[in-house]
Amino acid sequence: MLERTHDDLANDVSIIAAEFLGGFQKVLEIDRPAVSIFGSARVPEGSDPYECARATAKLFAEAQFAVVTGGGPGVMEAANRGCKEGGGLSVGFNIALPHEQGVNAYCDIEMTFKHFHARKTMFVKAAEGFVIFPGGFGTLDEAFEALTLIQTGKVLNFPVVLFDTGYWRELLVWVNGELLADGMISPEDVELLHVTDDPSEAVRIVVSSYDERNAAPVPPEPQKSDAQ
Repeated sequence: MLERTHDDLANDVSIIAAEFLGGFQKVLEIDRPAVSIFGSARVPEGSDPYECARATAKLFAEAQFAVVTGGGPGVMEAANRGCKEGGGLSVGFNIALPHEQGVNAYCDIEMTFKHFHARKTMFVKAAEGFVIFPGGFGTLDEAFEALTLIQTGKVLNFPVVLFDTGYWRELLVWVNGELLADGMISPEDVELLHVTDDPSEAVRIVVSSYDERNAAPVPPEPQKSDAQ
């Protein structure tokens, strides 16, 4: 970046703008509420994270939710696969990396991004909630970015579900014992997180939150006048 000329930077900006436009157009193709599911690209078929993500995504599809992932292998493949098995709309927003990762075979809508920030915007733009399975730095990045956007009011308050209590336990101990205890976050920030080991519960949390946000307001009953 430091060696780029003005012309190089102008070209980079135009590429980034084109990625945002292309991503927003893909999001517009999603014709139903959606959940974004994250997790490691490294877990194999048959592992607990893979099979739990697959089962959870299938339940989301059966609840008429689209499933959005990073489009790659591991948990992403499992979620896209489960969504297809449930008859749902499966979306993959992939990223071009030197050693990873091709788009998995279970995506109905797909796009490969060059820039992480454009790609991550689409995860949030499309989603009514996040479900986060065990993963590494990329998964943590997506989790904390979502929490930051909610905390700062940049997006609507939607549920962030951590799947696998055993995997996330130490992180939550640190969040409560350090961040909350030292006043770095507020108690309501901790309440943004939900933890479960049950695919049905993960789906219930996201779907019920969506239903509550979109429930039609009940009109007030007309008041009777004294003449009635």
